[in-house]
Amino acid sequence: MNYTIQNKNFDIRRTFLCGQCFRWSEDENGAFSGIAGGRSLTVTQSGDEVTMHGVSEQDIPFWENYFDLGTDYSAYIETLSADETLKKACEFSPGIRILRQEPWEALCSFILSQNNNIPRIMGIVDRLCASFGDPLADGGFSFPGPERLAALSPEDLAPLRCGFRARYVIDAARTVAGGLDLEALRTAPLSEAREALQSIHGVGPKVAECALLYG
Repeated sequence: MNYTIQNKNFDIRRTFLCGQCFRWSEDENGAFSGIAGGRSLTVTQSGDEVTMHGVSEQDIPFWENYFDLGTDYSAYIETLSADETLKKACEFSPGIRILRQEPWEALCSFILSQNNNIPRIMGIVDRLCASFGDPLADGGFSFPGPERLAALSPEDLAPLRCGFRARYVIDAARTVAGGLDLEALRTAPLSEAREALQSIHGVGPKVAECALLYG
């Protein structure tokens, strides 16, 4: 089924291409296709109407949460616009929503983003999923979980062409598979969450902040 929502504070192109996610691609007609939470989706936009194509009724709550549709961004914009500098930022790039991504995928993706550009990050993530993820019924692959990657060595990631980041990904996978509860970090005090993430080899302040914000 197709499911259409109206939201004046949702620009799919700005949201998908701003650098917060790496599994959405745009076709020649402006439609975006991607995978999140082991689910495939195609999204289009006309004005303030955003349509999810081929979505099952049972998956609608998942996508509503993923796109953070329950949050009133108008209220955020009004508050931020009280500051002249932040007002300019809101006006410069409206419509970006902070996606509610799966914590492990966000952490792993931003480890791979270090000293990298968005097209190359997308390529590495795509190869990671194709090499170690599970095939999906609608095509494509799931994002490989930490347990799957923890069993590998950095050398196993050579086909991804991710360079020095391979050993960081493996260390992160082993840390999370070994007991670091990323879900618990969602509600942990911010300082504790930062410290926990930065205990992973190769996760510095910037990667930790991206993981906290986007995951």
